[in-house]
Amino acid sequence: MHRDFLRLCGAAVILAEIGATAFAQAADQRLSRKPGLWEVKTTIENSGAPPRVVKQCIDAATDALSQSIAGPFSAAVCPERQVQRSADAVTVDSPCSIAGKPASAHAIITGSFDTDYTMKVVAEGDLLPGGKMTMTMEGKWLGACTADQRPGDIIMANGAKINIPEMQKRSPSTIDKMAPH
Repeated sequence: MHRDFLRLCGAAVILAEIGATAFAQAADQRLSRKPGLWEVKTTIENSGAPPRVVKQCIDAATDALSQSIAGPFSAAVCPERQVQRSADAVTVDSPCSIAGKPASAHAIITGSFDTDYTMKVVAEGDLLPGGKMTMTMEGKWLGACTADQRPGDIIMANGAKINIPEMQKRSPSTIDKMAPH
């Protein structure tokens, strides 16, 4: 049971990183979120885990930073991407190679980066339980960040707060270590 839980957690991290990559790739197409406080709810289908809800205080720089933190699914591992826009959606397809094994992500992003958006990511690869996983992220703009928040803050459901730029200063990035050379 514990082993299955750890596998699920690992798969969730991989899928979240794929989602961050898709979001970052969409951001490359000038789809950055409006500065301020966002609530983001992440659901992983068929995981049995409850949705994870966080609040993010962002400005343009920290939005780009949070979107670029993509772990092993960085541009070095997923160098190709196809971004297509339609009137009501952005679709991002990313073929990847992780530890020599193929993986892919298909993301569809709808809504407005000024008020609310939904991103659904379907990831496939040998590192995922059952070879496939689906994650949905729903973001809602809540307004300006509060006086006790600063850009880069992520507020967890339990009230704990971390700041992405501060974490980055304290911990060296592992992206280069994971990317093939």
